[in-house]
Amino acid sequence: MANTTVHIGCGAGFAQDRTDAAGPVVDTLIAAAAPAFLIFETLAERTLAQAQLRHQQPGGTGYLPAMLNFVGPVLEKCLKNGIRIIGNFGAADPLGAGRALREVMNRGGFSDRPIGVVLGDNLLERVSPEEIRHWPLEGAVQDPTVARIVAANAYLGAESIAEALDRGAQIVITGRVADPALALGPLAHHFNWEWTDWDRLAAGTLAGHFLECGAQVTGGYFADPGMKDVPGVADPGYPIAEVAADGSLVLGKAAGTGGLVSLATVKEQILYEIHDPAAYLTPDVTLDITGVQLAAVGRDRVAVRGARGLARPRQLKATVCMAGGWMGEGEISYAGPNALRRAELAIEILQARLAKLLPSLPVHFDIIGYSSVFSSSSGPRRPFPEVAGVPDARVRLATRGSDRRLVERAVAEVEALYTTGPAGGGGVRLQVTETLDTASCLIDRELAASRVELL
Repeated sequence: MANTTVHIGCGAGFAQDRTDAAGPVVDTLIAAAAPAFLIFETLAERTLAQAQLRHQQPGGTGYLPAMLNFVGPVLEKCLKNGIRIIGNFGAADPLGAGRALREVMNRGGFSDRPIGVVLGDNLLERVSPEEIRHWPLEGAVQDPTVARIVAANAYLGAESIAEALDRGAQIVITGRVADPALALGPLAHHFNWEWTDWDRLAAGTLAGHFLECGAQVTGGYFADPGMKDVPGVADPGYPIAEVAADGSLVLGKAAGTGGLVSLATVKEQILYEIHDPAAYLTPDVTLDITGVQLAAVGRDRVAVRGARGLARPRQLKATVCMAGGWMGEGEISYAGPNALRRAELAIEILQARLAKLLPSLPVHFDIIGYSSVFSSSSGPRRPFPEVAGVPDARVRLATRGSDRRLVERAVAEVEALYTTGPAGGGGVRLQVTETLDTASCLIDRELAASRVELL
C-alpha cells in the first residue's frame, strides 16, 4: 500500500463554472510535489438531460460542450507533471468526449497518453423504455406510462474509475457517476483500498463530497455580507484535499487566491445535500458523518477525520428523463411612481386574458425583486411591507404545455402589454424552450454494467 499523502484538487463544481479556476489549483499541486489528481465535476441532472437532447439531434454533441475550455488551459501542465485528470464531461456521450480529447492530445504531442472512458450508466442499452415506464419514478411531472422516455442513467461508483487508472489512463472521462466517486476512484487506485474496506471508502467519499462543488467549500456559496464575510470573494481559490492512507485529510485551497477555508465553511459543505447524516447513500459505501471531527490546523487549512462506513446499498440510484413539452416565459418592466401597482395590474390583465383564451394552460406569475420566491399561480403575495415603495418592478409570466403554439400564444400576451396597458411597460423578453422532466428511482445493480475502454 502506498503511504504517500495524495493531493486531489477540484477544477470545476458544475457545468457553467469558471473555466480559469483550475489554473491556480494545478500550480499548487505541482508545487506540492506529491502524487496528485485533478477532478472536474460538471454533470447535474439538468446538464445530463440537456446533453441527451443535443445527442439525439442530427450531428449533435452529447458530451459537455465546454470540456475543452475546462481542460485545455491546464492539459499540458498536468500531463507533463504527472497530474491525472478525472471528469464527468462525458454526459450522454462519454466515448465522443474521449475521442474529442484524444484528437487534441494527439495534436499536442501526447498521443502516447491513454484516455480511459467509463461506460455503462446508460440503462437504455440494457432496459427497454416500456419497462422503464413502470418503474416507481418519484417526482415526475409527466405521466411516465405515456411520456416519451428520452434517457435513463444509473449513478455508477468509483470502481471503474480506479480500474481505468490502474490500466494507465492519464485522463478518465465518465458519464453519470456519483459525484464523490470522482475523488474516491483515484484514492482507491493509489492506496489500493479494498472495496469492502468501508471506513476508508467512506473517508474517500467524504473527501469527494468536500471537493465536488468547487468554491462552495472555499467561501463562494458561504459568503453573506456582514454576516459571513469572505476575503477576496471575487476570486476564491478552488479546494484541494490532502488525503492520507487511513482516509484522514486536510482541506485547503489553491495558493495565492481569495476565498476562505474555515471550520464554518467546512461544516456547511459537509451537510450539503445530506439527508441522513448517519447514512449518506452512495454506490460505493454508506457514509456516516456523525463522528467526524474537524480541527483548524493553519490558515485556510482544516483537518478532517472520523468518517465511518457501512456496506454499500443493494441498489443504485437512477435518473430517468422524459419529454416534458414546452415552457414559455415572458417578462416586462415597470418603473417610476406607482410601479408596483402597475405591475400588479399587468398580472391582473394577463390572468383575465389567459383564463378566457387558454384556460387549460397552467400559469405562474412573479414580480421579480419584490415577490419572485413567494409568488404562486394566483400572483405575488406581499411578504415584505418595507419594499412597498419599490422604484421598479419586473413582471414574469411562466407557463408550460405539450403544444408549442399554445405556449407561444400565451407569452405573446406579455408583449401585447406594450400598448394595451398598464402605462410605461418596457424591456419585454419572451422565450419558449423545450423541457425535460426528470425523475429518480432505485434499481437493481445488475442493470448497470460498468466497463472501461482505453483510447
